[in-house]
Amino acid sequence: MSEEFKFNVLATDGKARRGEITMPRGTIRTPAFMPVGTGGTVKAMYMDQVRGVGADIILGNTYHLMLRPGAERVARLGGLHEFARWPHPILTDSGGFQVMSLSKLRKLSEKGVTFRSHIDGAAYEMSPERSIEIQGLLDSDIQMQLDECTALPATPKEIQRAMELSLRWAERCKAAFGDQPGKAMFGIVQGGDIPDMRVRSAQALKGLDLKGYAVGGLAVGEPQEVMLDMLDITCPELPEEKPRYLMGVGTPDDIIKSVARGIDMFDCVMPTRAGRHGLAYTRRGKVNLRNARHADDPRPLDEESDCPAARDYSRAYLHHLIKSGESLGAMLLTWNNLSYYQHLMSDIRASIEAGRFADRTAEIGEGWARGDLPVHPGQ
Repeated sequence: MSEEFKFNVLATDGKARRGEITMPRGTIRTPAFMPVGTGGTVKAMYMDQVRGVGADIILGNTYHLMLRPGAERVARLGGLHEFARWPHPILTDSGGFQVMSLSKLRKLSEKGVTFRSHIDGAAYEMSPERSIEIQGLLDSDIQMQLDECTALPATPKEIQRAMELSLRWAERCKAAFGDQPGKAMFGIVQGGDIPDMRVRSAQALKGLDLKGYAVGGLAVGEPQEVMLDMLDITCPELPEEKPRYLMGVGTPDDIIKSVARGIDMFDCVMPTRAGRHGLAYTRRGKVNLRNARHADDPRPLDEESDCPAARDYSRAYLHHLIKSGESLGAMLLTWNNLSYYQHLMSDIRASIEAGRFADRTAEIGEGWARGDLPVHPGQ
C-alpha cells in the first residue's frame, strides 16, 4: 500500500487498460467495479461478504449520508470506514445526481443547490465547498466534484449551461479539497450527447490537473450506442496516466464495451437491485428466479461458481424464497450477482494481461447468447 494516491497502467490490449490504484487504505485493481453502498451499506450484504467476492472499493452516497445519519455524526463516530466496518478504500459521489433526481423544490444557482430532503422535507444547501466538506467528514478516499447532471434528451443550450456550470464548480471543489495526501478528488466530464461539449469539458478539466477523471451524464436514458459514441470522443481527451471512471454504469455488456474504450472504474446499483427483485446474473446470462420453470429444479444457478449462493442452493429453493418474499432470497441473489460482477472484472483484467481481451469477451458474450439451462427434465 502507498501513502500517496498513485495510478499505474500495468498492461494494455488495444484501448483496454489493466492497472492499479494504490493509496493508504489499499490497492484497487482496475478495471474495477465498485459495489454501491448508498447509506453506508451494500444492500443485503455483510461487508465481509463484499470483500470476499473480490471488491477492492465501495461507493458511498453523499446525499443520502448527509441526510441520514448526517456527515457530522459519522465523523464523530470515526468516519465512514469505521462506522460501516469497511477499512478499505471508499469513493463518495458529490450528491449532485441525487439532488437533481430525488429532491423536492430544488433551486439551482451559481452558488450551489438549495433543496428539500426527500425524507422529511427539511431544507438544505449544497455548494461545491459543502459537498467537499461533507465528503471530508465521511473521510472518503476518492471524492467527486459537485456537478449538474442533465437527463437526456436535453437541448444544446441546457447541456452547455450545465457543462459550463460544472466546470466552474470543479475549480471551486479543487480549491476546497486542497492538498490531502493519500486522497484524491476527481472531476466529472459533462456535455450530454454533444461531441464538442464533451471535448470542451474534458480539456478544461484536464487543465486542472486532477488525480482522476469521471465521465458523467451517461446511462441516464440514452441508447447504449450514444453512450459508447461519447466514450469514443471523451476518453482520448483524458490523460493516459490518470484513472477514468464511468459513473453509474452498468450492465455486464456495458462494462465490457466501455473497458474496450479505455474506462478503468465503474459503479452501478444494478447487481444489488436485481438481486432484491429475483434476477440473477450468470455466465449464461440473466436468470429470473420468479419464473415457475424453476419451482421443481434441484440444480444450482451455476455449478462451476465459487460463490456459495450460486453453487450450493437449488433453483427451486431460490424460487421459493423470492416468491415468498423471504429476505434470504434477496441476500443470496445479491451475493451471487456481486460475485458474478467481480468475477467478470477479474476475467477482464486477466484477459488484458494475456493480450486476448477481444477473444475472451467474445467468449463471454457467446455464453450469454446461448442462454440458461433447458428446463429440468423432471418438470
